Amino acid sequence: MSVVMSMHWPEVTPEQYDTVRDAVDWEGVAAAGGQIHVAWFDDRGLHVTDVWDTQQAFEAFFTERLAPALQKAALTGTPETTITPLHRRFIAPNITGTE
Repeated sequence: MSVVMSMHWPEVTPEQYDTVRDAVDWEGVAAAGGQIHVAWFDDRGLHVTDVWDTQQAFEAFFTERLAPALQKAALTGTPETTITPLHRRFIAPNITGTE
């Protein structure tokens, strides 16, 4: 069953996010089981919402690719993360790629 991973990490800056993104290269080498990734910043910090094929797919990506890059970037704080079953997903026609 597909799941939604939601994360809020107040201490992370846009520059730190971009450093980790470049190191992991999830836009160039897609994560197995990853479906959708969106990230944004507001006055409360970093927010991420992902859709994954399974919780296990997210956990494998985190362990194998993301955690080493996070450790190397020496990010501070601890993100608030939840994983919940996906109820419904809709992707508008002609939406592809990155922004």
